[in-house]
Amino acid sequence: MDPTSYDVLIIGGGLAGIRAAIAVAETNPRLKIGMVSKVYPMRSHTVSAEGGAAAVLSKDDSYDTHAFDTIKGSDYLADQDVVEAFVREAPLEVVQMEHWGCPWSRNADGTVAVRPFGGMTTWRTVFAADKSGFHMLHTVFQTSLKYDQIHRHDEAFVTKLLVENSRCVGVTAIDVRSGQMYAITAKATILATGGLGRIYAFTTNGNICTGDGMALAYRAGVPLKDMEMVQFHPTGLPFTGILITEAVRGEGGYLLNNQGERFLKRYVPNKMELGPRDIISRAMTTEFEEGRGFEGPHGKYMHLDVRHLGEATIDRRLPFMRELGREFVGIDIVKDPIPVRPVMHYMMGGVDADISGATLMKGLYAAGECANVGLNGANRLGSNSLSECLVFGAAAGRAAAEQVGSLAAAGANPIEAMLKDETKRVEGGFLDKKGGDERIAEIREDMQHSMDEGAGVYRTKEGLTELTRRLDGFRERFERIKIDDSSRVFNTELTAAIELGFMLDCAVAVAHSALAREESRGAHARRDFPERNDEKYLKHTIAHHTEAGPRLEYRDVTLGKFEPKARAY
Repeated sequence: MDPTSYDVLIIGGGLAGIRAAIAVAETNPRLKIGMVSKVYPMRSHTVSAEGGAAAVLSKDDSYDTHAFDTIKGSDYLADQDVVEAFVREAPLEVVQMEHWGCPWSRNADGTVAVRPFGGMTTWRTVFAADKSGFHMLHTVFQTSLKYDQIHRHDEAFVTKLLVENSRCVGVTAIDVRSGQMYAITAKATILATGGLGRIYAFTTNGNICTGDGMALAYRAGVPLKDMEMVQFHPTGLPFTGILITEAVRGEGGYLLNNQGERFLKRYVPNKMELGPRDIISRAMTTEFEEGRGFEGPHGKYMHLDVRHLGEATIDRRLPFMRELGREFVGIDIVKDPIPVRPVMHYMMGGVDADISGATLMKGLYAAGECANVGLNGANRLGSNSLSECLVFGAAAGRAAAEQVGSLAAAGANPIEAMLKDETKRVEGGFLDKKGGDERIAEIREDMQHSMDEGAGVYRTKEGLTELTRRLDGFRERFERIKIDDSSRVFNTELTAAIELGFMLDCAVAVAHSALAREESRGAHARRDFPERNDEKYLKHTIAHHTEAGPRLEYRDVTLGKFEPKARAY
């Protein structure tokens, strides 16, 4: 069959992906743009982001202050040239969103409102109540509809990157509605597939966050960077994992232990509830271990109390949080404290990419949470991620658009052969496979709980070594999975099986990277190596795929005017 062909192809329909598509269209209106998403774009995980987007908009703020907060928050693992560029571009993107119609919350005088966020030295997070990601995704999605050159492939599941002569020339994908597998070729491809949170059992991430883009690049020979840096958010709802946004603390919420005290005075006395996420998550875990947490049917938790804010403020600034409390916990946060505990939230690591989103493979770019351009280091500051999607989605789109003029289209014959091989792999390895005795859900659940245990808020050599051993066993079990659904139409069992393969690859990279980094830095907290070691580990971990497991090497962090110091708040 003839492949569908584009100048630029974007994989992912979230904030970073759509922003990249718009940037391509604006850079060169003559280019044909494809956008592939395994869900309808407005179901992308961006809709779950609640708190807001960070940008320097006030005369009381500065680029240097935002840069310092970000670099300090990263525990000095961020590349400082990338951070400097980010803080200057973020305000331009926020203003652009305003012009496109994003309904930012307002002050009484009509100016755009900002709220404080953890690790920030001033108020710089713009927001749309507590549904910021939802409104931002609506804005870019509706804006993208005016560009006729953007062609969408909704509910198309990408299984492999097509590589010809060390260059990415497109992808193979399954049309979920028909089950047909087809090739989509492009002169340049941008990965914007989001995170991998479902490799953990207790996570804020939706079911679609299975690390697809990271695994696709990894298998194709592009390394993953800093995969040990997994962010745990302090305030997830027990059992569900649903996020209680950091904006609750930004608006003045208190974290209380079972003695009724604001325990963060022992850990981040100058910041209290507005400390960085990694430090607060460790503080809560320590309080649990010392017996000062509440006991519930789903484990230990703390109270997040906003009752003192009053009903009017809660309904104006945190209406969605009141809805979540009512629907999922059966409480009214105007009258009752919210039960919360640390939950896996965000992946700082990802596909190794530069400031423009370019990877080491010609023709392949990455942006958003699936990418690691060097911004977040060992700990992302809350509200930087939505800005990151805009800034680096746009950067990747512009870079890809500028590159394609010098590239020829992929040849039809090798594409046809690669599509045939991939179809054979998927059908033979899953749909037509006989005699398997392992179930997808059982392997997935075992992997998730093992990740929670071995690569959680705190880590040890023993725990990580055991985790790598278990993951090897899960990979062996994966080879024996059984799929009952042999149909082609909306075969979610098939896509779940392929996703599990992606998740296992990502989990292995996380575990091995964490085992090798023998220090504590940001979100990576080793009980057996509690101190930060700049002499040995002020470096990015670079994981290369091999059949035997990740091959690790290290790359120096790009420093600048902010010298690494002890990280205290």
